[in-house]
Amino acid sequence: MTEGLRERKKRQTRQYISDVATGLFLERGFDAVKVAEVAEAANVSVNTVYNYFPAKEDLFLDRSAALVERSARWVRGRAKGESAADAVLRELREEVEAASPRIGLATGTARFLQVVDEAPALRSRLWEIGQEALENLEEALREQTGAPPGDPLPGLVAGQIDWAHQTVAKVIAREMRAGRAPGEVSREVLVLLDEIEELLSPKVRGYAVRAE
Repeated sequence: MTEGLRERKKRQTRQYISDVATGLFLERGFDAVKVAEVAEAANVSVNTVYNYFPAKEDLFLDRSAALVERSARWVRGRAKGESAADAVLRELREEVEAASPRIGLATGTARFLQVVDEAPALRSRLWEIGQEALENLEEALREQTGAPPGDPLPGLVAGQIDWAHQTVAKVIAREMRAGRAPGEVSREVLVLLDEIEELLSPKVRGYAVRAE
């Protein structure tokens, strides 16, 4: 019980620091805010900030761990008889249909993306997150299929699945930057998902089907 309370307190502190930092970044821009200013606004020390966030970029991209594991988690959690690609497409469709903020369908997305666009360090970190997510997806496919290390197929299929995921994310980002309403963008992206499904080959759609 004591350990649980301690962990909860740590999570709350981490979230509070991130929320304070995000508010400052959205107001003034990423490069204009120093870590020391975040610490002062959150009423903690600079060392405390770095204890929770190894890099300044992590303060703004505080959900990067979930993004890195996202596609791999969907693959591992696919239903019986469902392939890896179909699991990711299904999860994407559900989030788009729900106009979920997790996929970027939120009114505050445009400002968030503007902050990213203006900060080279954030753009670089997002690219790294994308690469880590792709590597984790390939690892999950190898694990789920038992493919040997030299087999190129898990990497090829991971690339196709990642293309589908990134295409959806890029279109949503583009339209939210343009000031579109989340519900309107959601309807258009559902049509895009239909087209993506048609473009993926039967070999990709039939790879890593869960037997049980």
